[in-house]
Amino acid sequence: MILSSALIVIGATIPDHINQNDTQQSATRGKKIYEEYCLSCHQADGSGVPRLNPPLKKTSYVLGPQDKLIKILLNGLEEEIEINGEYYSNPMPAFGSVLNDQQIADVLTYVRSNFGNKASAVPVSKVKEVRAAK
Repeated sequence: MILSSALIVIGATIPDHINQNDTQQSATRGKKIYEEYCLSCHQADGSGVPRLNPPLKKTSYVLGPQDKLIKILLNGLEEEIEINGEYYSNPMPAFGSVLNDQQIADVLTYVRSNFGNKASAVPVSKVKEVRAAK
């Protein structure tokens, strides 16, 4: 009886540990992708460039619905946007043909968990779903 209770408790905690580990691994991979594709516009600290490239720190674009952020990464963004009273006009290129679903999930997980951000990981399944709805 004690052994079966212990197995239930262990079984209940293993998925959380694995999910946290998966999230950390995803963010680690995402950091490399960020450094290659995003850093030059959004800067090493996610602060962006005034009036050109928006910050990735604590903004509704980053912390809000994952679908919106995934669509921006997949399809790019041409129009001027307003974030915290500031306007940004530099077009963002589409990465849908450059990065696969795992890479997009990884880089967005990195962004959503760094630069002072504390948001949930982006699962690959969500990227696949948004890409398919395109």
